[in-house]
Amino acid sequence: MKKVFVDGGAGTTGLRIVSRLDARQDLERITLPDALRKDPDARKDAICRADVAFLCLPDDAAREAVTLAADAQTVIIDTSTAHRVHPDWTYGFAEIGMREAIRQSRRIANPGCHASGFIALVAPLVRSGVLAPDAELSCFSLTGYSGGGKKMIAQYEDAERDALLDAPRMYGLSQTHKHLPEMTRICGLANDPVFCPVVAPYYAGMQVTVPLTGTAKKTVEDVYRSCYTSGLVRFAQDASEEGFLSAGAFAGRDDMQITVCGNDARLTLVARFDNLGKGASGAAIQNMNIRLGLDEDTGLIV
Repeated sequence: MKKVFVDGGAGTTGLRIVSRLDARQDLERITLPDALRKDPDARKDAICRADVAFLCLPDDAAREAVTLAADAQTVIIDTSTAHRVHPDWTYGFAEIGMREAIRQSRRIANPGCHASGFIALVAPLVRSGVLAPDAELSCFSLTGYSGGGKKMIAQYEDAERDALLDAPRMYGLSQTHKHLPEMTRICGLANDPVFCPVVAPYYAGMQVTVPLTGTAKKTVEDVYRSCYTSGLVRFAQDASEEGFLSAGAFAGRDDMQITVCGNDARLTLVARFDNLGKGASGAAIQNMNIRLGLDEDTGLIV
């Protein structure tokens, strides 16, 4: 039986990973007592004993954990930003042609939540030639507040919260959001997109949109239909809910739906998923499943 360790299992991503793992009978989870959860020697021992270790840590702590692993044969899946554009790490998005690399890698960088939607929409279009690498794009991304971690969850769920939290709030205002490097590099773009992330007063669910002009709707749909034939990303030709698209439609799930709205003059590319599912924990477990030779959706909600 394969052994799995979650380093940083008390955060939102780690807790979702632990809940998915604990529902399975085919894995043994290595745990540490609370008193040793941050002890370097205990963490090192746990990482090195595991077949797969998930890092659910801040960037610097994730880099430290990798050094603790030393030359161990442990497969490390890092959910932080630390290694997403590192040349020695495999970017863990199977559906954009990374499946075989994930299957053979011992260092897998889990994608960011906003980045997952943008990359799912844009990468296939660049690779097929529908979008030029020097295209200047924009992206609007709406997320539930669970994406901000325990502190933000506490703020939103406080009975006496600030009234400003009752409406959606833009952030990343300086156009230096930490997901931009992977969004640009993984898609093969020459320019960072203009990126507008927004957090809204609901727990989970994400809707990433990219507007596009000058491209026939059927052309884009055909690329997606050809690209997304397996895995957890699925193309839907008509996904509207009586003329609406809810950002919460995939809350609690681990898959992603993409669709194309509009007409040949103006398109809106849309990806919907759970920011803690295919945007974080679900993707991490999918990557583990691939690496262990299991069905990709084993233990996931799809």
